[in-house]
Amino acid sequence: MTLDFSTPSVPDTAISVAGLTEYIQLILEENEILHHIWVIGEVSSANNHRVGLFFTLQDPGGTASIKCVTWKSQVPKLMQMPNQGEQVIILGSIRLYPSRGEYQLQVWQVLPAGEGLQALRYKQLKNSLEVEGLFDDERKRGIPLHPQHIAVVTSPTAAAWGDIQRTLRGRYPGLHVLFSPAVVQGEEAPNSIVKAIQRVEKDGRAEVLILSRGGGAVEELACFNDERVVRAVANCRIPVITGIGHQRDESLADLAADVCVHTPTAAAERVIPALTDLYNQHLNRIDGLFDAVRFLLGDAEDRLQGLRNRLQRVGLNKQMSQEQQKLAWKRQRLLQATSGRLQQSRQHVEMLRQKLTSLDPKAVLLRGYAVVRKENGEIARSHSQVSVGEELSVLLGDGSVKVKVMERKEADG
Repeated sequence: MTLDFSTPSVPDTAISVAGLTEYIQLILEENEILHHIWVIGEVSSANNHRVGLFFTLQDPGGTASIKCVTWKSQVPKLMQMPNQGEQVIILGSIRLYPSRGEYQLQVWQVLPAGEGLQALRYKQLKNSLEVEGLFDDERKRGIPLHPQHIAVVTSPTAAAWGDIQRTLRGRYPGLHVLFSPAVVQGEEAPNSIVKAIQRVEKDGRAEVLILSRGGGAVEELACFNDERVVRAVANCRIPVITGIGHQRDESLADLAADVCVHTPTAAAERVIPALTDLYNQHLNRIDGLFDAVRFLLGDAEDRLQGLRNRLQRVGLNKQMSQEQQKLAWKRQRLLQATSGRLQQSRQHVEMLRQKLTSLDPKAVLLRGYAVVRKENGEIARSHSQVSVGEELSVLLGDGSVKVKVMERKEADG
């Protein structure tokens, strides 16, 4: 028997360990489901390390387990620390470590099993709607002071509806209450509540809307944390007041409403004042008005008496005499001022008259001067402007003469 120890041929499809690990890593980490996955299990061991928290999550039946890690920066954000022996729900991503050829769950959040997931969903939706601005105070509207039409959205069989009716009748008889029935518990509740609100808006008569339900377990009130209901409340065209359950954490519908109270009865009390209270307020205003009038009347009487006393101290005749003296003094000052101004004006006019007289051409001619004009009317100012034999017109102080140039002679220099 011959044994062949020669090297076998390597197939072309063979890959390296690194290549195989990289391929597996690509499959695991690029998978959309494994990239963001919820896992429920029991913590079998936990080790708090300086770089993070390492623990093992085991199937309740003990048939499978997976290693988990939460890095140090993420640990303060966990809603619950994974303690050994506790059942938890984990949100994480699958990661593969090539150097060890192992995969583990990188953990982003840890919740207690059961109600924890619901709490996280509540928080995530709340944060999302808060960023969108649905809970901003700027969106809140005031409740009308004296609404005549009030709409109520609740179950027709709920005790809340009866409480609201009794409260409204007792506080304000004759009020118009528009009832829009809705399912307020279970899977059908969100859609039913939204349609009930839409019916009220379409009707158009209501000035304010009460969204109400009595107390109950957390899961029974889940419909008021539904995004559809929250948006319907936030976008309602009329003010909304919520009265949902008893003492508890606020629902998202409460946060979106214009006003939030904790019971259906409180909602009815908040939405309309009691007639007895209004009557008492009216009486208080009447008393206040009477007090104000009495005060003003007393003040006016005091001032009138003060004027009477002043008149008695200062006689009317004496006051008239003083006023006449003041008028006479002012009249004298006015006459003096007017006379002075008139004298100044006369002097100024006389000065202007003298100036005009001195500038009058006739006055110049009367002093012996004459104006010589040529035949064309042009004034002759120089002997060179006239010719021998030319006839000229000479204007004198008391008339004019015509002359004929016999000779031109230049003035002695």
